[in-house]
Formats: sequence, C-alpha cells, structure tokens
Amino acid sequence: MTRRDLLTASTAAVAAASLTNCTTAAEPDEPFGYSLNTSTIRGQKIPIDEEAKLASKAGFNAIEPWIGELQDFAKKGGNLKDLGKLIADAGLKVESAIGFARWIVDDDLERQKGLDDAKRDMEMVLAIGGTRIAAPPAGATEKSITDLNKIADRYRTLAELGGKVGIIPEAEIWGFSKTLSRLGETVLIAMESGNPKACILPDIYHLFKGGSGFEGLKLLQGKAIGIFHVNDYPKEKDRAVIKDADRIFPGDGIAPLKEVIRTLRDIGYRGMLSLELFNPEYYKRDAYEVIKEGLTKTKAAVKAALA
Repeated sequence: MTRRDLLTASTAAVAAASLTNCTTAAEPDEPFGYSLNTSTIRGQKIPIDEEAKLASKAGFNAIEPWIGELQDFAKKGGNLKDLGKLIADAGLKVESAIGFARWIVDDDLERQKGLDDAKRDMEMVLAIGGTRIAAPPAGATEKSITDLNKIADRYRTLAELGGKVGIIPEAEIWGFSKTLSRLGETVLIAMESGNPKACILPDIYHLFKGGSGFEGLKLLQGKAIGIFHVNDYPKEKDRAVIKDADRIFPGDGIAPLKEVIRTLRDIGYRGMLSLELFNPEYYKRDAYEVIKEGLTKTKAAVKAALA
C-alpha cells in the first residue's frame, strides 16, 4: 500500500457514518434479532427447508443460507419461491445469504464471470425473499490487492448490479485473507464506492483473526452494517493459528462480547446477530440441540452485556 492508501484506510471508519442504508428488523423488546447462519449445522447435511424448520423451532428470527444449499435445493426439483414461502410461514426472514462470487479479482474475464455468478446468486436470494448477500474477497485471499480505490470501484459495480436485481451486497471482512482482512479496509471500499446502499459484514472471529480488534466498531453507524456474525474463540488459540473450525458458542471463549454488544447497541445497530460456526465437534451432535444451545448462549451474552 502507498502512504496515501494507509492514511486513507486508517481514517476510513471515521467517515463510515455516511453508510446509513442497512436498517434491519430486530425483536421488539430488545435491540437485536437473531439469525442462524446454516454453516453452524452444515456437517449434519440437512436440506435447507429442514434447516429453516429447525431454526424456527429453536426460536430464531431469521436464517442465513449458503448459495450452495439453494443450488442443491433447486437441482433436486425444489422451487425457490416455494422455499421462500416456507421460510416466511415459519416466521423467519432472510436478512442475508452467503455467496462467493469473484467480483474483486484483477483478471477482467474472471471478474466478469464473477459478476455473472453474483447476479445468479442474487436472483436466487431474491426468489426466497432475501435482501442481502455477503460479498467476501473470494479469489483474492492468497494475493494482496493493495489498491483499495480500485477495489472500491469493483464493489461499486457489484452494488450497482445488486441495485438492478434488488439485493444489497455486504462487503465482508475475512481475517485470514491477504485482501480485505481488516475492518478499516473494508469500510473504506464501501464508503469510497459512493453507492448509497453500500454496507459491510463484520464477524467477531474475523475481526480477531485479521488483527483489527473491536474498538473500530465504535466509529461506525449501526446502519452501515448489513448483518453481524457472532461466535467466540478459545483462549489457547492466538490469531496466528486460529481457524474457522475453532469457533465456539458465544460466551464459551474469551472474545469481549460485552464490549462488542454494547458497542453495537450504542452505535444504533438494530439488525440481526447471525450465529456462524464451523466447529466439527458440533457437527457430531444433534442439529437442533446445537442451534438451540447457540441461540440460548447468544441471548445470554446479550442479556449480560445490556443488564
């Protein structure tokens, strides 16, 4: 990065108050709603329609599916609009979904294919009643793209595509990546895109893994966040070695959950806390028991923080 880029990145969060579009619905009696990211029980290999039923039974307000699940559902003859009705009838919203379109890469042909994939993914999310989709730096994790203004231009193109489809792409922080591993970088590309619906997707694990920490969240407006991924991490794993599989239930580790939750409340975030885990030990257990425990512990963390 050039000195100019570094200075710009370091001040990006201060200007993030201009990202004010990502309002989401929370439970009426508390600041946040609760969403299940289906990675939490992916090891149990349950179809997306059954996952939605389990999420509703456990008491979640929303579900955050992965694009691969929607593709599998359609390939097996399922109708995505019918799936959307099933999700809505179960009392759930689709606040976000997880896709991996390569919108960010340097190669022009690969990036165009990535945009084509993003359009397809967005249309699938729209079909089930969704509103947003994750936009991580897929394809740029092993190569550092240092020109953040160039990335901002590419995110703008993605966001404009989303505007045509009716889905908002959330610039996602990936702590393990060589590109967009930090909060300030991700805020900068969303802000500098100039798109009125730009927003970001932070994650407790990724903020720790990438080294940003959590103080920078205080410089945001809550409406700049599309959805917020919650999880925890163990004491014995430092950020140099920790990986997705080490994520644990909120409250079972050492993440500063009280401070993070209070910050989210104080900056005006009123969206979903989406439980996203990849723990192989949880995959060995009954799926309903896992998500019920995850929701119970997430709510307990919120209650403790806001007491």
